[in-house]
Amino acid sequence: MTETAGAPITYESAGVDIEAGDRAVELMKKWVGKAQRPESLGGLGGFAGLFDVSALKRYERPLLASATDGVGTKVAVAQAMDVHDTIGHDLVAMVVDDLVVCGAEPLFMTDYICVGKVRPERVAAIVKGIAEGCVLAGCALVGGETAEHPGLLGEDEYDVAGAGTGVVEADRLLGADRVRSGDAVIAMASSGLHSNGYSLVRKVFLERAGWALDREVPEFGRTLGEELLEPTRIYSLDCLALARTAEVHAYSHITGGGLAANLARVVPDGLRATVDRGTWAPAPVFGTVAELGSVARPDLERTLNMGVGMMAIVPADSVDVALATCADRGLDAWVAGEVTEREGDEPVVLTGDYAS
Repeated sequence: MTETAGAPITYESAGVDIEAGDRAVELMKKWVGKAQRPESLGGLGGFAGLFDVSALKRYERPLLASATDGVGTKVAVAQAMDVHDTIGHDLVAMVVDDLVVCGAEPLFMTDYICVGKVRPERVAAIVKGIAEGCVLAGCALVGGETAEHPGLLGEDEYDVAGAGTGVVEADRLLGADRVRSGDAVIAMASSGLHSNGYSLVRKVFLERAGWALDREVPEFGRTLGEELLEPTRIYSLDCLALARTAEVHAYSHITGGGLAANLARVVPDGLRATVDRGTWAPAPVFGTVAELGSVARPDLERTLNMGVGMMAIVPADSVDVALATCADRGLDAWVAGEVTEREGDEPVVLTGDYAS
């Protein structure tokens, strides 16, 4: 047996502070309590989140939809700015807006927060953002996990991930099989960069241009850091409302891969969606990334949302109602293109130049 000298090793001396974790739970309780639905059961502290699904009896054939996601390297900006109550909002958006694409109503979410060192106030701020995002999405936050990983992450480093579940009636399931030639493509404005492409964005602004996060940028009307931390728009309730008031054939959440790649996922074989760039002007941040980084348009469009966070494909006779519904909800939306018979191999074609 090998003998070693020194003080006894405890979990705390190894880098894990159980008391700090308990304090984080206490601080987050009030926020989790705000993100509930009538079907939520139990409370914070259980081994599993509970959700009463007896309400699904009203469905003829309920289909459960699930999605999971994170927020990528946007967390590095939050850490650098020491602002942590917006990242959770981003996390909810990335999950629930994937769920609603098929027409599913988001029901509940769980989260996972991995930290190098538990700082209770910081963890509570992250959960605050998640809870507020769930309220905006109309879903419940039924549970989560905070894990402390000393040695794997630095003391001020963390990452977040989440998973969500939604439900849709089988005969109201949206997708490519509903899309027809003659349909209109409606674009819904993004709130900014959302949570994709930050490896490129950070490299351009922070490394290539050497800009500080507290730099005031007149084109943005705020600091660089504030622009980069603008929360991702949550579209779920807007999309559900739109599907109730107008006929919708498909939605496309514009995330990693950009507009063309994501829209192509809901365009069936034999059809093509043509999108006119001239129907909107992207926010200044997109052009600034291109200019400072000498980023070619194909790379830019494959990486960033270019001002469009969600798209809806609707029959031509539903356009007016769809646009009116978006306007009533304060969501900027416009007809950006149409679906036609496909000529060639590309399911999505972008034409023209962006408006200025």
